[in-house]
Amino acid sequence: MNKIANKETSLELEAILTEIDTLKDRLQQNRHLQGEKVGKAFELEYTYESNRIEGNTLTLQETALVVEKGLTIGGKSLREHLEAINHSHALEYVAELVKDKTALSETIVLNIHKLILQSIDNENAGIYRKIQVLISGAKHIPPQPFLVPVQMESFFIWYAENKEILHPVLMAAEIHERLVTIHPFIDGNGRTSRLLMNLYLLQNGYPIAILKGDTESKLKYYATLETSQSSGNNQPFLFLIAQNLKDSIERILRVVGE
Repeated sequence: MNKIANKETSLELEAILTEIDTLKDRLQQNRHLQGEKVGKAFELEYTYESNRIEGNTLTLQETALVVEKGLTIGGKSLREHLEAINHSHALEYVAELVKDKTALSETIVLNIHKLILQSIDNENAGIYRKIQVLISGAKHIPPQPFLVPVQMESFFIWYAENKEILHPVLMAAEIHERLVTIHPFIDGNGRTSRLLMNLYLLQNGYPIAILKGDTESKLKYYATLETSQSSGNNQPFLFLIAQNLKDSIERILRVVGE
């Protein structure tokens, strides 16, 4: 996949990466101030926002009741309940991978996707798609299904070649962008790609980057993805991820009173 480097944007990226790493150092110095409740609150918000991007209508409070209390929300579909529960379970799996320092692999990708679609679409959970799909509202046409295993193999080769070269934030964003562009699954590609991005961030000492699901933020997110997929210029998308990560770190520091 050919990437077009925009000099001005690259300088902006370089600047924000420097800011992020400075903030990361401050965050690590204040780890003792971060209780378990703070982490859980951010994880819950991440589940809410990631599902919201995909059209889930549960509010943050309703998501908390479903995930933490096991309650059923009147007027909300079974699928929306399962999306919240499944994403929470997938985050728990990600936490285990971080703790065990498990390297990214095809098995991990498939396991995360299986958790995302568990009891929603068991037939396709954790399995590469076998049919052609179109992305609603997008110009990008994902590869034919017979090309998915080949492109995923190429993805892991790229990952092995670049994981020690790229800045971790750029690597995480690229993992997200490349996977969602391949669109290897019939459903759940966005959530899976964002979880894999955050797995890589967490493994490299960063917190979760929470992409917002409100209309304005979602449109910007999709627009930068479209730019990357249609023109090969992924700089706006990389910057968007970096900005969201920077915002997440700054919020954590404010919460802990740093």
